[in-house]
Amino acid sequence: MQIQYKPKRGLLATIFQAEILQGMALTLKRLFSKPITRQYPEEKPQIRTGFRGQHALVRDPKTGKSKCVGCMRCAMVCPSRCIRIRSHKDKEPGSRRVIDDYQIESLRCVYCGYCEEVCPVNAIVLTEFYEYGSYDRRSLYFTMEQLLGNWDRFAAQLDRPVEEYVNPFWRPRGLPEQTLPAPKRLPVSPEWSGEQQVVGRKWRQHHGPEQS
Repeated sequence: MQIQYKPKRGLLATIFQAEILQGMALTLKRLFSKPITRQYPEEKPQIRTGFRGQHALVRDPKTGKSKCVGCMRCAMVCPSRCIRIRSHKDKEPGSRRVIDDYQIESLRCVYCGYCEEVCPVNAIVLTEFYEYGSYDRRSLYFTMEQLLGNWDRFAAQLDRPVEEYVNPFWRPRGLPEQTLPAPKRLPVSPEWSGEQQVVGRKWRQHHGPEQS
């Protein structure tokens, strides 16, 4: 990062208040220029993949239920403690944990995306859907059925098959692919995965120990 300091004002600039004149000139320039305000909702912004919007639980196409395995990682990593999960495990040996309820209090969420990154099966996602609001606080406290419904609505508006959708947050940045569980070894850009970032061990490989 380069820091650029403001040059010292001269005598004439002090007398004539040059900064005020520059500000007025900029105001007059913008006064007669074409407005750049987007006329929302008639003009919709282009949302990029990975935008952290409405919460959803990904529906497993094979079972029709949530992909969640009840590992509790999302609830443990959540900084705002807005995720609550209830589950049980059958007494039969080798049985999987069954999710009884999965709730997210979206009003407390800070949309950090940590839950997406730590989920080993990519069951939770912050979709690119952002147009949601309510006058009822309770309606923004998502239950498991509501979260699955959010995914169904999001999947229905995709411009490609839902099986081809990959959220960048499902692939944690800065971790080698061999250290990730199989569901998280997803095709993302090298910039996102961190392969183009030269830090830590890669810095020493590029510049040698004497420059690290």
